[in-house]
Amino acid sequence: MARKPAATAATPAIEQAQAPAPAANAAPAGPFERTVAALKNSAAGAVAGHDSTHEKVNQTMEKAVKSAEEFVSFSQGNFEAMMKAGQIWAAGVQDMHKSFAATAQAQVEAAMGNFKALTSVKSLKEAMDLQSTLARASMETAVSETGKITDASMKLAEQAMAPLTARVTLAVEKFARVG
Repeated sequence: MARKPAATAATPAIEQAQAPAPAANAAPAGPFERTVAALKNSAAGAVAGHDSTHEKVNQTMEKAVKSAEEFVSFSQGNFEAMMKAGQIWAAGVQDMHKSFAATAQAQVEAAMGNFKALTSVKSLKEAMDLQSTLARASMETAVSETGKITDASMKLAEQAMAPLTARVTLAVEKFARVG
């Protein structure tokens, strides 16, 4: 039997390394194949870009919808606070008007009593003394009623502003977290 020369005898690993690369790894041979490969690569890139853009648009839309919902909810709360403040103000003004009417009624009755007392005096000195006493009492009543009106007005203003102040506080806290 004849022996093969050592140079021609190769191991399988060497033969594999010397063999040409498979056609799948090689660039397409003809211009048509290259064009088709370029179109496939471009289409794959376009699909990937579209998917990425679509995801970003969806995220942005979700954020916009969430922001719009929060804005509507916050605005609704503001409207409710305005309505409550208006109701408190209206009820307070109504109570103050009732108080004014009661005070006015009492003043009319007092004036009628004073007039009757003045018509029953017998001397000028008695009339002057009575008039002085009535004027002092009238002045004390006016000062007292003015104090009551001032206190009631301040209390009403505080009560009516409470819902609005609460909303402003909430807004400051909310925007401080956002900023």
